[in-house]
Amino acid sequence: MIGKCFGILCIISVIFAIFTGNLQGLNDGILEGASKSVTTVISLIGIMTFWNGVMQVLMDAGIINKLSKLLKPILKFVFPRAFKENKGANEITACISANILGLSNASTPLALNAIEKLNEDRDSDKATNDMITLAVLGCACFSLIPTTVIAIRIAQGASITYEIIIPVWVVSGICMLLGIILSRIIGKISGDC
Repeated sequence: MIGKCFGILCIISVIFAIFTGNLQGLNDGILEGASKSVTTVISLIGIMTFWNGVMQVLMDAGIINKLSKLLKPILKFVFPRAFKENKGANEITACISANILGLSNASTPLALNAIEKLNEDRDSDKATNDMITLAVLGCACFSLIPTTVIAIRIAQGASITYEIIIPVWVVSGICMLLGIILSRIIGKISGDC
């Protein structure tokens, strides 16, 4: 679907460039965008590598395991079926821990593993409330260290980069709570809780 939307936007851009006589501007924009994207990706690789290294040190020091132990009582409430049936509970805990520490790239494979575990021994293609909650928290989880946002701001030359941390805490915390509440309400309505 995204490919179709992107294709339609490209076709519309070319048509408008032809009718307005601005093919040179379109060509310049394409080349400039390609150049900036390569520069941004290279900058992000360095910054993400640094933060992944920091997170690996935290993991080796046992801090991730301690965070997981702290989160388990809370996550038992958020993911009742997973913890009751002991399916995917460890993967969910690791995924949420990675998201909290700002490692959304590392949390994706953990989330996929958790979904596979939650889907074991099921014949239905319908997502359970725990699966939906995990997807919501993958998109709207509290982030202690917003590494991706900081990396993008640094790559784009922002003069203030780390001042966004407290607003990110507030917004991501509110989004996480609202996501959990809505997921629980919808789960109760659908009878999946």
